[in-house]
Amino acid sequence: MSERPVKRGFVDVPGGQVHYRTAGARTGTPLVLMHPSPGSGLMLRPLLEAMGKRRWTIALDTRGNGDSDPLPGTPEIADFARAAWEAIDALGIGECCLLGTHTGASIATEAAIQQPGRVSRLIIDNMGLWSAVKKEQHLARNAPAVAPDMIGSQFNWAWHYCRDQYLFSPWYEPTEANRRHIDLPPAEILHDFVVEVLKALGTYHMSYSAAARYPKRARLPLLAVPTMVSSNDRDPLKQYLDELHSLVPGSVKAMVGDLETDDGADVAAKIYERFLAA
Repeated sequence: MSERPVKRGFVDVPGGQVHYRTAGARTGTPLVLMHPSPGSGLMLRPLLEAMGKRRWTIALDTRGNGDSDPLPGTPEIADFARAAWEAIDALGIGECCLLGTHTGASIATEAAIQQPGRVSRLIIDNMGLWSAVKKEQHLARNAPAVAPDMIGSQFNWAWHYCRDQYLFSPWYEPTEANRRHIDLPPAEILHDFVVEVLKALGTYHMSYSAAARYPKRARLPLLAVPTMVSSNDRDPLKQYLDELHSLVPGSVKAMVGDLETDDGADVAAKIYERFLAA
């Protein structure tokens, strides 16, 4: 990780607190980042830093992920979107831009549908438009509920679970056909990823499963804000980019860099800022 300054904080919201990271001067229209699952806003630190050089940027930990308190019951994407607005309100932000990737893309999409008047621009980076069969597989296998035990098996599980996200897509089908053929991240970054998942061991799966249940093809055409859809050559969800573009009225499409790497985030930030400033 580079050493550009990132600050951290908590805001009080109904039912608990939300943890966030922020970078950049508090001027202009802020950009709120919504991270992929599993993990937390830490996964988007490279993009947070890159965009923070251009505008005030905030990366939220989704409720029940990282250091943010979970939502009650079995929340759906609409609940996570409302919770995001509660955090944005608590930060004193009115109008903003939203960027969501993977699970965060579903949350950002629904947030923009809920309050379009507050969203000046939306960026959807990678969204899985699953078939009915794939959706059921994801719900059954992708985000298992895990609890601590007296021999600490959760630590070994979390390490392999996070590592295998880089090796296979989906991670739970470790076959040659599903190999991603990308390098593993440095051990320090993988360690940080694992720690973020362990922090929310009992609740990390809630947003992941909600994203699988979210009726994306029905909701995306309801967007009424200027929207960019994006992907990168390393991402297994790139295969859905053209369909995603076709489902979002008036959207623009872009190929960017990997948001979780310093070099990729710098490439993406240049492309994103041109869209956000238009």
